[in-house]
Amino acid sequence: MISFILAGLVGLSLGLLGGGGSILAVPILVYVSNIDPKVAVAMSLGIVGIATLFGTIGHYRAGNIKFKTALLFGGPAIPATFLGSFLAQFVSGPIQLSIFSIIMILAAIFMFKGRKETDIKTNSPLVLPTVLSGIFVGILTGLIGVGGGFLIVPALMYFTGTEMKNSVGTSLFIISLNSFFGFYSYLNKVEIPWAFMGKFTVFTIIGIIIGSQLVPFVPQKILRKSFAIFLVVMGVFILAKNLGHLI
Repeated sequence: MISFILAGLVGLSLGLLGGGGSILAVPILVYVSNIDPKVAVAMSLGIVGIATLFGTIGHYRAGNIKFKTALLFGGPAIPATFLGSFLAQFVSGPIQLSIFSIIMILAAIFMFKGRKETDIKTNSPLVLPTVLSGIFVGILTGLIGVGGGFLIVPALMYFTGTEMKNSVGTSLFIISLNSFFGFYSYLNKVEIPWAFMGKFTVFTIIGIIIGSQLVPFVPQKILRKSFAIFLVVMGVFILAKNLGHLI
């Protein structure tokens, strides 16, 4: 039951911040639900994929999703996700979690700084940096199960000139696609506890619905910085837990 309550917190993160779901899901599945790291990575992709799909609906209705930009970024990201899941076969669970912890700390740095509209205005997308960013995020998604929203949003803003609200909406759409393809790529590699995953996903969706309703009433700056501090603590904890396996 504790796992499902925490699943609601994963959804709250997605609803309130537009990201951070996979950053929370993997540690919860590993350290609270006692699920093997490789299975947890696969499950987090499926859970976050479904949850972010709910988040994209509102952005789609508001016209915040730029599908051409999503194709430019997501096109190379999707095959890179399969590459990441392939590489994961040659990496141990502790190494996956160690990489994951480093990504958590990087995500915290991005969150603590906050997202600002870029001064860089481009009439046409910078194709090569956008494609390379997509490939990098895709590999991370397949390898350690992170959606990469904290990387996707600034990449879309800087390299394609996309406005903040459109970057967030487009990012959620890309995360959803990447997560679904990443989950699919793991299906023949690990055994998924479907019943548990289904319940976890339901609580996550409930959390994202509640979180999206609370957005107008919660100071985003304070919430984002508090969440960033939490990520640093969790990142250091996970790295310390797995450091012994790497030495």
